[in-house]
Amino acid sequence: MDLFASLEREVTLEPGERRLIPTGIAVAIPEGFEGQVRPRSGLAIQKGIGVVNGPGTIDSDYRGEIGVLLINFGNEPFTIRHGERIAQLVISQVFRASLEEVDDLPTTPRQGGGFGHTGI
Repeated sequence: MDLFASLEREVTLEPGERRLIPTGIAVAIPEGFEGQVRPRSGLAIQKGIGVVNGPGTIDSDYRGEIGVLLINFGNEPFTIRHGERIAQLVISQVFRASLEEVDDLPTTPRQGGGFGHTGI
């Protein structure tokens, strides 16, 4: 679902500036789920506006107002007005892992190969 700016007055993000934008809403996410705040692709491609910690996580026990931490990656100032769509909220199931300390990990074809190790 779309998230909208809830502002008393316009906010202008200068290039490189980041700001927490209020949405005016709070949600009760069920246990075992999380909210993921994601950037809007149109704002990203057209204006260079992104979500700093995207996707941002809203935990199931959080009951405060949702804020969206926007950043202006573009070259021009960007003005946000009350009621404008600024991000998207996706609710996803969360699986909790049980960790176990071991001396060795099982082998895989990849092993410890990291960023760019395949050459692709």
